[in-house]
Amino acid sequence: MEEARQAACNVANAFCDALNYLGDVSYAILPRDLAHNLGDLKKTFLGGVRSALEKEIEWVDERVAGGDRMREEWEQRCNQGATEGTAQPPL
Repeated sequence: MEEARQAACNVANAFCDALNYLGDVSYAILPRDLAHNLGDLKKTFLGGVRSALEKEIEWVDERVAGGDRMREEWEQRCNQGATEGTAQPPL
């Protein structure tokens, strides 16, 4: 079992090494300044994507918190209506 796991790790490491090599080659074939400019452009783009994803995650967190507050308000209204004898449906 351990040998099979070790063999799988070796294959994965070899695959990652090959991808790293191809990545290095893709920049090595370009002139130095162009390779650096392309790298900076890619990092800027990925930074923008990260920022957009962080804003989306914050939006989802806010919506979930808003849903929790709304659910609590509905429960309070239902409990209040039950004690008064007339249950009010949630709005």
